[in-house]
Amino acid sequence: MTSRTKHTGQQARPVRIARALASPIGVVITIPALVIAVGLVVMLVGRSATRSASDSMARHQLAEQAMAVQNDVVFALDQASPLMDRLRVLADPARPMDDVLVRLHDLMVGRPGIAFLSISFPDGTFRGAQLEPGGALAVQESSATRGDAHWFVVNAGALVPTRVEHTSYDPRTRGFYRLALQHRARVWTEPYTFFRSHETGITCAEPVLDATGVVVAVLTVDFDVGALSDFVARPVLDQARSIVFTRDGTVLAYPAGNELPVSDHLLRGKDLHDPALDALFDQTFGNAQSFAVLPTRDGAYLASIAPIGGKRAGVDVPLDWFVATVVPERTLLGPTHALEKSSVIASAGALAIAVGLALVLAWNLVRMRRQVVTARAEARTAEARARELGSYRLVAKLGTGGMGEVWRAEHRLLARSAAIKLIRAEAMHDPDSVPEIRERFRREAQTLASMRSRHTIAIFDYGVTAEGVFYYVMELLDGLDLESIVVRYGPQPAERVIQMMVQACASLAEAHDAGLLHRDIKPPNLFACRAADELDIVKLLDFGIVQSLNETANSLHASLELEGLPDTGKLTQLGAMLGTPGFMAPEQILGMTLDGRADLYALGCCAWWLLAGREVFSRDVGEAKLLHRHINEPLPKLGEHVRGWFPPELERVLASCLAKDVDDRPADARALAAQLRAIPIPADHAWTDERAIEWWKSYQPKPAESPLPSAEVQVIMPGSAAARGLAATGDHAFANTVLGAGDTTLPERPQRRR
Repeated sequence: MTSRTKHTGQQARPVRIARALASPIGVVITIPALVIAVGLVVMLVGRSATRSASDSMARHQLAEQAMAVQNDVVFALDQASPLMDRLRVLADPARPMDDVLVRLHDLMVGRPGIAFLSISFPDGTFRGAQLEPGGALAVQESSATRGDAHWFVVNAGALVPTRVEHTSYDPRTRGFYRLALQHRARVWTEPYTFFRSHETGITCAEPVLDATGVVVAVLTVDFDVGALSDFVARPVLDQARSIVFTRDGTVLAYPAGNELPVSDHLLRGKDLHDPALDALFDQTFGNAQSFAVLPTRDGAYLASIAPIGGKRAGVDVPLDWFVATVVPERTLLGPTHALEKSSVIASAGALAIAVGLALVLAWNLVRMRRQVVTARAEARTAEARARELGSYRLVAKLGTGGMGEVWRAEHRLLARSAAIKLIRAEAMHDPDSVPEIRERFRREAQTLASMRSRHTIAIFDYGVTAEGVFYYVMELLDGLDLESIVVRYGPQPAERVIQMMVQACASLAEAHDAGLLHRDIKPPNLFACRAADELDIVKLLDFGIVQSLNETANSLHASLELEGLPDTGKLTQLGAMLGTPGFMAPEQILGMTLDGRADLYALGCCAWWLLAGREVFSRDVGEAKLLHRHINEPLPKLGEHVRGWFPPELERVLASCLAKDVDDRPADARALAAQLRAIPIPADHAWTDERAIEWWKSYQPKPAESPLPSAEVQVIMPGSAAARGLAATGDHAFANTVLGAGDTTLPERPQRRR
């Protein structure tokens, strides 16, 4: 067999497979098989998602419980600091015993988690208040020299003696006393067993020093396992328990039960005889909240462990403390396992139904194959018709706006490239607005067609198709709008800006002579392009909200009456504010009568943008404040924002353009152009052809998009990512500007108000 024969056989095999799958039997087999495969994947994914959600919920519940216990412990410990401050007042051996003990009793009332308050003196005298079994409060004074302890209860603010005990207790021999003397500052002890209750606890101790540094007394606030366990929150989860412990396994609180073992040694986790806690203490504890699965002989447990760190009573707690909540896995995840079994049964039934429906669908698809072939042929014919617009053939879409689209097109006979702006009838969602939109579109086309200036976008044709699509044909520009130039390349040299503004004045002069106001001069509507060997040609675009200076009811009455519009005499009502905030003259903002000097104000704002890379007044303050600034606030100093050569004559000219009073501005566009031309430019700063050629070499437009069938055309709002992308890439930014791209989210970019 030759290589050609082998190659042909390799190509024929995929063709045979495709034909087999497309056959009636192939469709009937393939579609149910795909449904079964997809159903199994969905079922497995759903099972995994259910387990993941249940696990996440379990972790969240445990973490919340652990955090509740943690907050309780922190609250209890943080009581030490204010109590120390109050005990210091009572640390006077000459103070009457009755007064001190009553006040100690009062300090203990309502102090959850605290087991003992005490004042120890250097002569061995000990005064304290403690929480008795059952929750009663008792006070005592003992003396190491006498060897006795007098116990009292407080009734109506008076001491009532209850008993006298012989005792060997000497506070000076206790660890908290020696630790306070050693550090001579507030300190926390290691966990230890208390003298009388034999419960494990921790003490905050502080010495009281006189002016000479001699110890007058030692103050303590004690927390034992019993007091903390009675105070911290009980788990709300069924069969769950929480525990507070140190890194070495010493138990400080265990609120799961009421009875705790009491002995002369520290309470350890193994003393609780809890398999889940035994497994917990085998874990390694970090400094962040963690989650663990604890295997035990009676099943797995889930545990959430959180550290209790930071300063307590102004000093660091000496040991790492942790709070943990443990709960049997079956308690939290048992319902999930039952749900999984039920979902498997339900999924299997749903899958069987889906397979049956897939068989019916497959059979109907086979019957519809012939209809699909016919429909495709009709679609190709409709597409070909849609891509023909008058004498032009649409080649590639350049951009989209709120209702319009801009396409690159070619004349069918002349093969001349052009740009076509169109508005489809289906984009006009409000039927009542169609006549006004159509009239505005017509007026924009007629306005552009009447202009002859080299610096106004040229229009070739205008019309309405049988399908109700409005369009006009314009020259296709190669370049960037002035907004995109600054966004991509930064502020521009003053000498180049002067040339650009002079060219813009030429277009405005012709428009104003014809009695037309642009009313939306802004950087996106000024386009710098090249044509053959000519560079830096500035074109004025987007006459969509143009207004006639002498527009009267007589000039529009007939056309508006035919379109069914109200006979207002103007498409823009008196007092209406149209334009772009940041580029509007004060009289335009206020809705006053306008003349050509309003456009000169906006042109001055554009020059400011080109020179400084920012607007005259920042838009960060909001639209209302921005408009207020244009009306009332003085003009900032432009020279402070311009880099490089900047003639003072240019600043004076722009200041006159941006004058609040209309009469202080140049008389017309020609006068402004003359003032700009009169600015002396040194030879070393001139914007020469060589500099222009070098700049245009750095600009490379994005390659044209592939043709899109009309069925794929989608209308997007102005300022969208698609519209802004044209300006950012330079792909015939004409498309962005001629659409009146409007509002944009890029910082410091002009925004249009329509």
